[in-house]
Amino acid sequence: MQEIVIGRRQKIDLETWERRASFQFFKGFTEPYHGVCLRVDCTETYRYAKQHQLSVFLSLLHRSLVAAHQVENFKTRIVGGDVWSYELINGGSAVGRENGTIGLGHYQFRPRIDEFVREAAIELDRVRQRDDIERYPEANLIRYSVLPWFDFTSISHARDFSHEDSAPRITFGKITEAGGRYTMPVSIHVHHALADGLHVAQFVEKFQGCLDAPDSKSS
Repeated sequence: MQEIVIGRRQKIDLETWERRASFQFFKGFTEPYHGVCLRVDCTETYRYAKQHQLSVFLSLLHRSLVAAHQVENFKTRIVGGDVWSYELINGGSAVGRENGTIGLGHYQFRPRIDEFVREAAIELDRVRQRDDIERYPEANLIRYSVLPWFDFTSISHARDFSHEDSAPRITFGKITEAGGRYTMPVSIHVHHALADGLHVAQFVEKFQGCLDAPDSKSS
């Protein structure tokens, strides 16, 4: 596994947290995740990746991580029943292998898209050569998938309800071109104890902005 930096984290005081009521209400739900599917315009990032010979998927993943760092609710996680705010959010994704199976890749966040993509591409190649599935040991990540075959309008995910998990899940679909613009479906699922629809909307707005400016860095 690529060496991953965890970064600093801060425990949230549940007694004074503005989301205390929502957290207490949703944390025990059998299925606490809620999600949406929508389309984003990825033209500028798609062209940037092609021009600079970067993986389109990893470029899109990077822009999503940059956006996530700008929305506090996408940086909070439940660990041991407590809520923590992480300074640094990394990425993880399913990785397809030639034999039709998948592994899991884990990517250290970097502010620069080119640096991130080139490091993550090495991790992708490493995972493709293995035959196991490595679980990321920390909570400060977003779980990604890509379904390049489908221009989907809805999606569901496998979940292990016995394992504590509150990381957002983001899936990219098939990129299509019309009138010189490239768009793709995106699904976003978040833990309702940590984030509401408003926060998903804030993330989508930031994500679109990052897609429109692919060489911008994380703030």
